[in-house]
Parts: sequence; structure tokens; C-alpha cells
Amino acid sequence: MMIYAKSKPIESLKEHTDKLIRNYYLLQECYGKKIQNPKMWNMLLTAVRYHDAGKIYCQFQNKIIENIRKEYKAEIQGVEQIVDYDLPHNYLSPAFLPHFKDLGLSKKEFQVLVQAIAYHHERNQEPDTLKIRDIIEQDLQYKIENVRNELLVEVPDKLMSQYTAYISSLKRIKSDDENYFLYVLIKGLLHRIDHSASASLQDYFEEIERDVNKNVAQYTSDYLTRKNYPLRDVQIFSQNNKEKNLIVVASTGMGKTESALLWIDNDKAFFTLPLRVSINALYDRVTKKEDIEKKEDGMGYEYTGLLHSTSMDHLDEAGYENWEEIYDHSRILSSKLTFTTIDQIFKFPFKYRGYEKLYATMAYSKVVIDEIQAYSPDIAAVLLKGLEMIHQIGGKFMIMTATLPKLYIQTLQERGVLTQDDFVMGEYLSDRIRHKIEVKDKAIMSDIDEIIKRGKEKKVLVIVNTVDRAIELYGELSRTGEADVYLLHSLFIQKHRSYLERQIKDFANMSDTKGIWITTQIVEASLDVDFDYLFTELSALDSLFQRLGRCYRKRKFDLSEPNAYIYTEEVKGIGTIYDKDIWNMGKAAITEYNFKELSERDKVNMVDHLYSEENLKETRFLKTFKNALSFLDTNNDYELSSNEAQRVLRDIESINTIPREIYESIDDLLQKYKAEADKNERKRLRREISKYTVNVPLYKVKKNKGAVSPINIAGLENFVILEREYDFPEDIMKGKGVIVDEALSNMF
Repeated sequence: MMIYAKSKPIESLKEHTDKLIRNYYLLQECYGKKIQNPKMWNMLLTAVRYHDAGKIYCQFQNKIIENIRKEYKAEIQGVEQIVDYDLPHNYLSPAFLPHFKDLGLSKKEFQVLVQAIAYHHERNQEPDTLKIRDIIEQDLQYKIENVRNELLVEVPDKLMSQYTAYISSLKRIKSDDENYFLYVLIKGLLHRIDHSASASLQDYFEEIERDVNKNVAQYTSDYLTRKNYPLRDVQIFSQNNKEKNLIVVASTGMGKTESALLWIDNDKAFFTLPLRVSINALYDRVTKKEDIEKKEDGMGYEYTGLLHSTSMDHLDEAGYENWEEIYDHSRILSSKLTFTTIDQIFKFPFKYRGYEKLYATMAYSKVVIDEIQAYSPDIAAVLLKGLEMIHQIGGKFMIMTATLPKLYIQTLQERGVLTQDDFVMGEYLSDRIRHKIEVKDKAIMSDIDEIIKRGKEKKVLVIVNTVDRAIELYGELSRTGEADVYLLHSLFIQKHRSYLERQIKDFANMSDTKGIWITTQIVEASLDVDFDYLFTELSALDSLFQRLGRCYRKRKFDLSEPNAYIYTEEVKGIGTIYDKDIWNMGKAAITEYNFKELSERDKVNMVDHLYSEENLKETRFLKTFKNALSFLDTNNDYELSSNEAQRVLRDIESINTIPREIYESIDDLLQKYKAEADKNERKRLRREISKYTVNVPLYKVKKNKGAVSPINIAGLENFVILEREYDFPEDIMKGKGVIVDEALSNMF
């Protein structure tokens, strides 16, 4: 009789385990030299072979058989229901393990093996020793021969339940255990191997690691040669130090991206950026092939993944024919190179339930953190803790940025991460002057005429600190009708935001365009746009210098007047988005450069001084940073779920909404979703519906009573209707987006 492991597709226990064994050998072949630990590899193979043996439990088999009956209308005989405890199979699988001495293990090593198997699925349900004993005695004991024949493994003649002493939640292996890293690797890699074998609904083998011989450094070198770009100093430095951890401080336009790709070389890697729009642009540039007709200037390195909350939508909309396959590989971490946001991979410092999967992957990977200064102090603390953990488990990291807070270097030094043997730092600052600034002690709203005057003749970028201010300014500038005015911020539905992100890049890259783009911080990090003039509210210095990088991005300053205007009065977002102490100190520093040219060295020195621990004493910034690090150092393992850790990293609580007007306009799509029975088609329709959603900060909803209404459609419960005005006429494809503070009843 068949022992079932899965119902969709139907898969026997042997078939499923054989897939895992294939992935085990593939992983060992690819990265055995990175993880040189024969004991670990032997124990991992044992874990793979026995991990699902508990699925032979009668209750589990009958559940699978019932699912097969429903899915395929099949007439299959169930097994005798001897015991009907609803107990997870993973708690039962260690029962079939041989004695620890027969496995050549010590008792403590056996505990590692037992826990890796017992917790290869993380459950809220605690293991119950009495129930496990009953199941073993009444059911599993009589199926020993079945397991031996199915899995071709050694099983003792008498199954014992003593292993349960090792799997109590109180006995779980934590970071202070002598076998901690052994446990992380075995459990984490078992997760990877199992999830890749289970990932696809298609009837084919899903490899745990793909395209392992596709060297991104070679593609990068070929691209630079094809374009006749000689290697720059920072790129040579990164290429020559690919076996070390790097910190690279380099000016905008110095070729940091290519430097990172040359450093990655032939290793598995994760490349992180703060903003999805930046990641999408970089992903397209690296993966797409050069196409002169389409004006695409890509490297053609197709062996990449894209992983963030809306990556599926971008892959689909950008025309990747195999987008579903790309997304699937990204999700199970099998891509050779993955472009991602930090909330997807830097969850492991929280040690949430199941974190070992990500952490173990770091043991043979490289991680690039671009623009680390763009993160809030608590999120930066998570990143630095993550780098400490990566260093401890044997992975490599590269931090690259235009300006680096000294506090972050001091922290890594104190924690022993920046050692002489495997770390090197390089600084590559351009001597090209790109900006002359004017600091204006007035509100940006009082300079409408000046902004319009420049916008009628040149490309003008206006960056403000809040969406509310951006909408207010858009209204004032649009009212005059004297210049083309566009608005981009975070409160547009996904469909319209994607359109606007493409438009701002096209606008900035065309030589003969003129007009005004008003936006918020979403254009700061790594968006390759180049405007003639910048008008901006003062933000924190590191943020301000990112904003400056969108003006005269690749040009030498050649004007008789300033090209960047910084407004310091009636500035929004101080004390909420930006730390008040940091903002005030930054204001004092930048005012010293009023009507002066600003060099790259000036920017680095200002940030270096501002963010030194000595200068930050008594500030909320330093207190937040230190508290976050302390929490990560002392928090209890396994307390959080993966989703809870991810919410912390997203740095703001938001709610997924569909504006009322949009909701009513897609009624046909919603009705089609309600009526659809096929699961895959429902998923596709749900993705289509998600293009009409917008994430609204939760505090804005809470302070506006009656702002949201539930959607009473099964499967769409996590979306709500936003009872607020949404302004974006598609005949002109521009508008204000969501007006959160204006109720619909006030529109008429």
C-alpha cells in the first residue's frame, strides 16, 4: 500500500524523500567547500532521510487520502484509524531514528538531529509526550518494516519515545548552546531542501540551487568591455578583495553597482536596497539584454531573483515571459543572485520561529547592503546585528554607500566583526563638484513663483518630507497652469504608482523635456534620474545628500547660480519621519555651506561628524539605536513569527486598501473573482485586484474615523475599502492620489 506524503501533486513518501536527497547532494556539491564540516553534512543527510517518516501515522495518511478524494474525485481506501490524535507528523519522525551510538553521535549531537527533524515545521502546537507515546505504541510500532522498505533506512526493532525529552520547548537549542551553529545549519538547510522539493505545483524537480556556475562578475566585465568602460579604482578594489568583507564609501556615479557585482564573483548573493522602485530598476538593468531599439542597456545576466512585496507585479508588468518561474525561484531562495528588500531576508536577527532557513543560507552566501544610511536607527541596528551573525556563521558582506555614519563602523568594530584578517575598507570620492546650494530660511510653499520659473525652462525636481505637503504643493503649482507639473508619492494605487515611476525615469532621461516633478523620499535611494534643479525641504543630512544625488547626477556643476535650494522653515516630518535632534544639528551644519559649492568630501565629513557616537549623546536617535541592539542581543529565541519579524522591518504599520471609487470601477473583476472555482485562476485574479490597492499608514486610518470599510469577499479579507477621495484621471494620467484626510461625503 502506498505511503502518501503529499496530495497535490500526489506524491509518495519515497518520491518526496528522494527529491530531498537529490537536493541534498546538489547543495553539497555546490557549496560543500564553503561549509567544510563533514559531521554537519552527514547529520543533514540523516535528517533528510528520516524527516517525514512520521507521515506514516494513520491520522496523517487519512487526511492526505481525504484530500486526494476531494481534489481528484478518486476512490481510495483509507487506512485503519488506530489513534486519532491531531499531532504534527514532524514530532513523530524522530521515533524511527537509530540509537545515537549507532549513528556515531554524542548525546548532544543527537539532540541537534532530533530537534532539527522535530521542528522542520514550526508549529504553535507543543509536542505532547503522552500522545506521542500512545501513537508509537499503538500505531508506529507496527509500521517499522513499511518505513524500512519505503525509505531504505535503518530503524530499530523497538521504537522509543525517550527522544521527546529533547523536543520540549524549554529544551530548544539557542544561541548560547555549544552546538548552536551545527543546529542552525542542519535545521536551516533541511528547511531549504524540503521547501524547494515542495515548492512547485508542477510535476517536475525543483532544484534547491540553480545556475551555480553562472558568474555575475564575468557578465559584468563583459558588459564594461562592450561599453568601452575601463575599470574604475573602486571596481578594481572590490574585484581584488572578493574574499573579504568590504565597506565601500564611494560617490554617486562611481560605479558602485558594478563594484558589488565584481565582488560577488561566482558566489550566491543577495543584493539589498531600501526602496522597491530602486530594486526593480537595478534588476531590469542587470537581467535584460542590450536592446538598442528599446533603448535598454542591460548586462544580460538572467540568473537572478526579485524578492519584495510587489515583485510578482513588476515581473509581470515588465514583460518577463517566465515571470512565474522567476518568482517561484526567488521565493525559495534558489536564484544565484537575488535583488531584495531587507524585510525579506534580514528577519533572522529576530530569531523568529523558522529563522534558521535564512540564517543557514547566509553561511555560503554574500550579502550587499546598498545605502545603509537610508534606514531608521532601529532598522540599521537590525542590519548591523545581521552582519554580526553573518560574520559568525561564515558568510560575507559588503556595505556600499555615498555617506556612512561613523556610529555604524564603531558598532561593528566593538562587536568584533571588522577583523584585520577578513575585512577591508575603501573610500573613493569624486573630485567633481556637482552642487552649489542655497539655504533658504523660508517655507517651500512661499517660493511657488521661483519653482515655476525654473520649471518652464528646465527639469525641476521638488522633494518634500511628507505626502500631505507633496499634495499641497502639487495643488498650488498646478493651479497656475504655467508649467507641466507631475506628482509621485507612496499613496497611489500600485497600477498608477508603477506608471509614474516609469514616467519620472523617462522624463529625467530625455534631453528635451522640461517641467516639474514633486515627490517624497521614494526617489532618494539609487533611482537613476538626473534633474537640472532641486528644490527640497531640509531633511536629515544623509537623506538630503541622497536628494542632491538626483540633481546633476552625472554632470559637473557649471552654473553661475545654485542648482539646489534647501528650505528650513515650516518643514513637515520633523520629530516623526526625522529625528528632531538630528535635523537641528544637520541644519546648523548645512547652513555653513550657504551659497557655496559642496564637494563629495564635504558631504562625507558632515555625515561622519553628525553620526559619531560622541556627537549623538543624549539624542533619541542614539537611544533608539542602542535599545534596538540590546533587544536583539537579549530577545528570546522563537517568540516571534516570521510575519511579525517582517512587520518590524517594514518600519511602519500600514493597511492594504482599495479606494472606494476604484473599488466600484473594478466590480466586474471582483465578481469574476467571487465566481471563480479554480485555485490558480483565483490567485491570478487576486494579483490583478492587488494592482488596484494602496498601502495607507495605519495611524492615518486610525485618526480618521470611518476611513475604511470591510470587503466581504472570501479571500480578500485582508483588503479594505478606503472611504476617501482618490484623484488620478486616467485620461491625463496624473493627479493627487489618495487624499486621506478628506472624507468622501465632503467631496460633493
